[in-house]
Amino acid sequence: MMDGVLVINKPAGVTSSSVVEKIKRKLRVRKAGHSGTLDPLATGVLPVCINEATKLSQYLSAETKEYLATALLGVETDTYDIEGKILSRSDTQVTEEQIREEVGRFAGPQLQVPPAFSAVKHQGKPLYKSARKGIYIEKPAREIEVFHIEVKNIELPYVTFFISCSKGTYVRSICAELGQRLGTKGCLAGLRRTRSGSFSENCAIEMEIFENGFSEGSIKDKLISMNDALPGMKFIIVDEDFEKKLKEGHQPHVGDLICYNIPSLGAGDMIKIISSEKKDLLAVGRFLYGAEELGSLEDKTQVIKIARVFCVE
Repeated sequence: MMDGVLVINKPAGVTSSSVVEKIKRKLRVRKAGHSGTLDPLATGVLPVCINEATKLSQYLSAETKEYLATALLGVETDTYDIEGKILSRSDTQVTEEQIREEVGRFAGPQLQVPPAFSAVKHQGKPLYKSARKGIYIEKPAREIEVFHIEVKNIELPYVTFFISCSKGTYVRSICAELGQRLGTKGCLAGLRRTRSGSFSENCAIEMEIFENGFSEGSIKDKLISMNDALPGMKFIIVDEDFEKKLKEGHQPHVGDLICYNIPSLGAGDMIKIISSEKKDLLAVGRFLYGAEELGSLEDKTQVIKIARVFCVE
């Protein structure tokens, strides 16, 4: 069975869901899902989880994203991007110095209200479906963080900038707010995701090549294993007996871990459990105690809460 993550360089003009459907048909796989939606306007890194790897989506989508974005100043739209309906225009003049100063002020933790045209759900229904009918629902502001933001090019009315940000950040909202802060209007004119967590453009397959120029064998060579898809997560390598217990629903106790090398972990840290024979990802769990506490606990004390067990052939 094909289990892992395939990174696609999504072209403009197609939805993330349509990319997933094409992959399912091409590879003849039952389950597939993307990690982190890209709007049709956007291009770039789209990780697609295949079969058992779909269970990893919640961990992958939570990682840092990097984008190269272009804002169009002087134009306001209902979707905050150039594909929306134009609501107003402004001919207010701004300087490059003002632009660089205001862009820099977006760095740091902040609250952001999701756009009305977004996939955020209200009562189980995506907001954009209501917005298309003229019903605009405002959701509460959510905490996001901009880790780094930097102007790359200014050719007014266009401003191109790099941004590294947390999960759930809407770059088109930042473009719209940039216009407001400058005393004019603003919307997103172009967006390219250059990195999603550990996945970068370097490991992405062009969609056209995937559809027309790749054999199934070549695609398998490009498939990132479930273990490698979580490179930053600490791990334990276990034997067949431990593996069997996991598959039977066992929650690891102190006594189960005595013979293993336990990495330095704190209570609440995530850990992946890997098979010693094939180096397959067997499970992901949360440590319930700090590693330094294990020596003082009873053998039957549960120390890992297993969140996901993977059935890798």
